[in-house]
Amino acid sequence: MKKRHYNIPIFIPELACPFQCIYCNQQKISGRLKIPSEDEIIKIIEEHLETIPVKDSEVELAFFGGNFTGIGVDVQRSLLNLVKPYLKSGRIEGIRLSTRPDYIDEDILKMLKDYGVRTIEIGAQSMDDKVLLLSRRGHAAKDTEKAAEMVLKNGFSLGLQMMIGLPGDTLKSAVYTANRIIDLGADNTRIYPTLVIRDTVLEKMFRDGRFQPLSLEEAVLWSKELLLIFEKAGVRVIKLGLHPSEGLLSGEELVVGPFHLSFRELVLTEIWNDILKDVLNSDNSGEIEIHVPISQFNYAVGYGGKNKKKLLKKFKKVRFVRDNGLFRMEYTFH
Repeated sequence: MKKRHYNIPIFIPELACPFQCIYCNQQKISGRLKIPSEDEIIKIIEEHLETIPVKDSEVELAFFGGNFTGIGVDVQRSLLNLVKPYLKSGRIEGIRLSTRPDYIDEDILKMLKDYGVRTIEIGAQSMDDKVLLLSRRGHAAKDTEKAAEMVLKNGFSLGLQMMIGLPGDTLKSAVYTANRIIDLGADNTRIYPTLVIRDTVLEKMFRDGRFQPLSLEEAVLWSKELLLIFEKAGVRVIKLGLHPSEGLLSGEELVVGPFHLSFRELVLTEIWNDILKDVLNSDNSGEIEIHVPISQFNYAVGYGGKNKKKLLKKFKKVRFVRDNGLFRMEYTFH
């Protein structure tokens, strides 16, 4: 039986990041003004472990929200040391962290390996140098290429994160970035639609009429195309859409942009809408039963029942059935 994967997230704020990308206000996104204390981190770990079953689970401690390898080495070591007892006991199997491509070198990677880090996620954001320049990322695509090569050479699992809808970005550019992420050997990725967060350069650009974010419909359609590209290449898309912090939920920090609590479900709804076109083209117009994989049931029915409602315009009765003999995007109907 395959183990279920769990992440215990520890958010590290922008204190470690030497750059201020035009879209970024990490204090707003992570909701933190300082690195959490050792006691806070232990408490977070313990509280999460209480909710995770010991049997058939794979647990990773994840340092997210900032440029981990840009923190002072002593602070990195102290944070990583906190996880050591859990690694030794086997309750946590590994550590994953996120960082910038221009803050990785051989010495850092050796240290991370010694402390049980298994996965390194790099914020590539785009592989288009024009987009990186307009976003004031402070690095070029070649830096991501170099970092990815070093991470893989040192035996880590590689994640490459991307953003869509940044200044200068196009669907063509986003597809190029996705294909480069695959070419560079990433086995996982995250797709983040660009949001305009309060107190950022991007907010000023938006208010001045110099930037317009993707609409929700555009972000969903772009993400649909990218998800299919990654699926075909066997690259796991860990996250679609930004994590819903309290500020974003209340609307206090989000100025404008394609944020939706069920963004992934919207994307997969559209994928299944395309898949089920063959069903709509069938000769039958009476009752129909559609068998889909258990994990895809909600997406096949569609967000808010969208796909089922569309089918009901042709068929008198539509029934979706969870079928544990089907996988990925397989389906049957009769």
